[in-house]
Amino acid sequence: MYKAFFKRVLDFLAAFMGLIVLFPVFVVVILCLAYYNKGSIFFFQERPGLKGKIFKVIKFKTMTDAKDKEGNLLPDAERLTKFGGFVRTTSLDEIPQLINVLKGDMSLIGPRPLLVSYLPLYNAEQAKRHNVRPGITGWAQVNGRNAISWEQKFEYDVWYVNHLGFLLDCKIFFLTIKKVFVREGITSDTSVTMEPFKGTKKD
Repeated sequence: MYKAFFKRVLDFLAAFMGLIVLFPVFVVVILCLAYYNKGSIFFFQERPGLKGKIFKVIKFKTMTDAKDKEGNLLPDAERLTKFGGFVRTTSLDEIPQLINVLKGDMSLIGPRPLLVSYLPLYNAEQAKRHNVRPGITGWAQVNGRNAISWEQKFEYDVWYVNHLGFLLDCKIFFLTIKKVFVREGITSDTSVTMEPFKGTKKD
């Protein structure tokens, strides 16, 4: 009953209230990003959701579009602005995804929505992460976020799918708040963002 009905109801109510409470923060971040990013504020990208259905995720843009002489984007670390780094480490860049939750594209809690190009790279077990709506935060995020391997991350995602429930969602919610203040697992060991997933052995 929780998975089929109450989770969606709670998501909608929490996202609606969250946008109202966080509106002043929303406005401040928009103004600061408009200055540091020279006008570009939001980041839109297609991501797979429930059952692999494609939707556009909304986030605050933390990096500029700076390019080299050949027209290629500079490395992430060079494009990440000082304020963008603050927004990323405090997870403020996730706030616009509350709009995705209102629309029903996402849930507050669930496996993070990844790139569409990763869909054919999952093995049968990893693909189970799409049996639920993707979330703003999830079991993998409170257990390492970008500091763990892709394989570990997918194991956490599938574990969540198999154990989804109200008490687990509450646990993840409060652990997420703790992680935001501690600022753990924001980056991987070798990059300011997570390295691309290149696939694992198919089952």
